[in-house]
Amino acid sequence: MEKMEKNLPPGLAIDGSRIRTIRETKKLTQLYVASVVGVTTDTISRWENNRYPTIKRDNAEKLAAALEVDLAEIVKVEESPEAVEEAPLPSKNRSRRVAISIFGLVLFITAVILLFRELAPHPFAIRKLPRFGAPGEIIPVQIKVSRKGPGIAGFIMKERLPSNWRLVASFPKAAAGQVTAEEVKWLIPGGSGPVTISYTVRVSPTSSQKTDAAFIGSMVAGEEGLTRTESIKGDRVIKVAGIHWADTNGDGKIDDNEIMPAYYLTEEMKGLGLDWKTIETIWSAKGYVWDREKREFAVIK
Repeated sequence: MEKMEKNLPPGLAIDGSRIRTIRETKKLTQLYVASVVGVTTDTISRWENNRYPTIKRDNAEKLAAALEVDLAEIVKVEESPEAVEEAPLPSKNRSRRVAISIFGLVLFITAVILLFRELAPHPFAIRKLPRFGAPGEIIPVQIKVSRKGPGIAGFIMKERLPSNWRLVASFPKAAAGQVTAEEVKWLIPGGSGPVTISYTVRVSPTSSQKTDAAFIGSMVAGEEGLTRTESIKGDRVIKVAGIHWADTNGDGKIDDNEIMPAYYLTEEMKGLGLDWKTIETIWSAKGYVWDREKREFAVIK
């Protein structure tokens, strides 16, 4: 038994060059991809440079979701090794050879069935939150849903916002009557390919600083005539503090490494209420401080 377990593949072989090409084409940073997957940027760099022969399937699925592609697009395709030519057996062993061939065929068919079962459509959702949010500030949230295969059934997305936080805008639009509710719902029709739900929320102006605010969400999907409910993975908690959401390291300024991800996200979520002018002003200045009385950011020139 121990010998058989050692022969089992530890994970999936990924194509590092393909991963780098997809990420750069979509203008995604290693920091963004690392945040979605839940690893460090060094790990992403090692994956892209083929430093690891395989990675865990769970990480591979999260990586595909972060890149907004199907898992099959980043998995390395290995050519089957050529069969080793054996010396002819005596005729009295013919029945034995037939039995071995049948056994091998059964194993091959079983492996193919298991592979297709693993790769069967099974949508899952990952939430991306900024690290910080100041009282009264509008912050961005994204939920990326991975859908593999054509004709995947529609699903319902539910998000319960922190207490007294309010939805500002979203794309696609939330269900009617949800704009002021703490629980927001989206009805997503069936289709193929990944789906991104982008929305903005206003942090409660009365939120106490240095506290954690939690998002709780679930995806309700139909699968083979059954309804399946699955929790949203990824980021769940944001810290309330006098720090701008684009200031990812919380050092009181928006530097060159932070401005581009903020720009891409603001462009992607254009029309949802994000204040790009303030972000650009802080980046151009020496930094900013949080004015507690006015509950706004004051730029340091």
